[in-house]
Amino acid sequence: MANPTRTSARRNQRLAQQRQLLAVTSRVVVWRRVVVVWLLLMLALVGIGGRLVYLQLLQGETLSALAEQQRTLPTLIRQARYPIVDRFGGVLATDQVAYTLYMHPKLFKQSVAEVTEALSPVVAMPQNELLTLLNQQPTGIRFPGQLSEAVGDRIRALRIDGLELVPQQQRFYPQQELFAPIVGFINLDGKPQAGLEMAYAEQLAIAAPPSVDPAVPSLAGGASPNASLRLTLDSRLQRIAQQELEAVVQAYDAQRGTVMVMDAPTGEILTLASVPTYDPNRYYEADISAFRNWPVSDTYEPGSTFKPINVAIALEDQVISPNDVINDSGRIQFGKWLIKNSDYSEVGGRGPISITDILKYSSNVGMVQIMQKMASSNYFNWLERLTLDQPTKIDLPSEASGQMKPRDKFINSQVETATTSFGQGFALTPVKMLQLLATLANGGNLVTPHIVEGMVAEDGTYLWQTEHADPKAVFSPQTTQQVLAMMEAVVAEGTGKPAQIEGYRVAGKTGTAQKVNNSTGYSSARITSFVGIAPVEAPRYVVLAVIDEPTGENAYGSTVAAPLVKRVMESLLVLQGVSPSRPSEMQ
Repeated sequence: MANPTRTSARRNQRLAQQRQLLAVTSRVVVWRRVVVVWLLLMLALVGIGGRLVYLQLLQGETLSALAEQQRTLPTLIRQARYPIVDRFGGVLATDQVAYTLYMHPKLFKQSVAEVTEALSPVVAMPQNELLTLLNQQPTGIRFPGQLSEAVGDRIRALRIDGLELVPQQQRFYPQQELFAPIVGFINLDGKPQAGLEMAYAEQLAIAAPPSVDPAVPSLAGGASPNASLRLTLDSRLQRIAQQELEAVVQAYDAQRGTVMVMDAPTGEILTLASVPTYDPNRYYEADISAFRNWPVSDTYEPGSTFKPINVAIALEDQVISPNDVINDSGRIQFGKWLIKNSDYSEVGGRGPISITDILKYSSNVGMVQIMQKMASSNYFNWLERLTLDQPTKIDLPSEASGQMKPRDKFINSQVETATTSFGQGFALTPVKMLQLLATLANGGNLVTPHIVEGMVAEDGTYLWQTEHADPKAVFSPQTTQQVLAMMEAVVAEGTGKPAQIEGYRVAGKTGTAQKVNNSTGYSSARITSFVGIAPVEAPRYVVLAVIDEPTGENAYGSTVAAPLVKRVMESLLVLQGVSPSRPSEMQ
């Protein structure tokens, strides 16, 4: 029989061994866990250290720049610029403060719905659209577009936490489309584009005082404009001309058009209206073709409005006299080219007619007969003297030069002198044509057309004025008076009748020219024009209208351009206070 005491002792011994083994195992497990944790910690430290090295040393500059962008809301510091004004001080371009609105819903102390209800009428956005915008993210939501200073003041008056207004300087054009091709615009990067903004970029820039903090975008250096770039343009007449021009272009479904008014003795441009145009405040929505000031940058064949210039050349060169009679056969052949009058199919040849009648009926054949009396080389010399192939040097950018045939080709080809006699076969810009026609109104002087008067201070004194070349005498006053008398007959009895103004003596000339096509010939498309000069007894103002590709069977200079010039000239004479002609002056 087993001894109970001994059995108990053995059991206790086994239990002790098991406890000892268990304790050793526990210590091993604990140490193993400690080692694993330590290794994990060390690996984490190494990873973090490596990441820090990568971020601090290799990516430090990049991340710093990104952080700076996140801390600082984007602002554009623009160059402060002087205003541009018309001849009476009406503002055409000016600097103003505009605001960008950033919304941070997480900072709102009111509900998003309450903020939406209060803000919606101020920013002119429907509540449902604004609510959708505010629910996009908790912070940094940019309101689309820029807000005016008045709207910014109204937002501040709401006293809503979480609305942040960031000021930026902006160029503003209060006349919108009216002067866009002339003035140009400042783009979103603050760079001047097109027009006077580009041509006079340095003169319009306001220098910033060195002590001013350049970080304030709304002041762009803090300079306060105390001067303006004054133009010769009359906003009142420009608006009338633009409205009348747009109506004509629309009525005849024309490609484009222009109407210009010039003070002939001085060269001052009072009006330069053109279609197409655009809103420079929203230039990014416009067709890029509208940026072209086409009366200055594009050329055209003027047609019959050039005939008075040719008559003046012939008179000045003494190859004709005002009382001469020319045989108008109605058509004339030059080799394979047949030249005929536009009304030949209706009236045929007119036979012997006066120089005045040649202009009155716009006879192509009569003009050919006149210019054939002059040697081709001498005729070409006259065209060069008139600077036909040179720009006017108007103070607008991108002016095109005229296009003439080379001297040898002109002199050795009878057809070249023939087509030039009635205004085709060469090309010039509308503003060049205006300059040439002004010689007939100012006694024969070639003056420089210009838009800019100079920089004028607040007290009305000029800080500087534009300088122009001295007038160049090309015709005698006697010659221009003779041509004006003929042009007056055109309005009184000829193709220019639609330009008659009751009580005033008006001289004029119509033009309807075929357009050159992409090959070497002419297309069926037309470019119509009319020039008016008034008052004849004391000629001063020249009004030229050019309408490109009017449609319809009745689209001529007399039907399209002449009535337009009449309406503009009527307003011009009233605005300038020109009294009606006295009965003794009327013919």
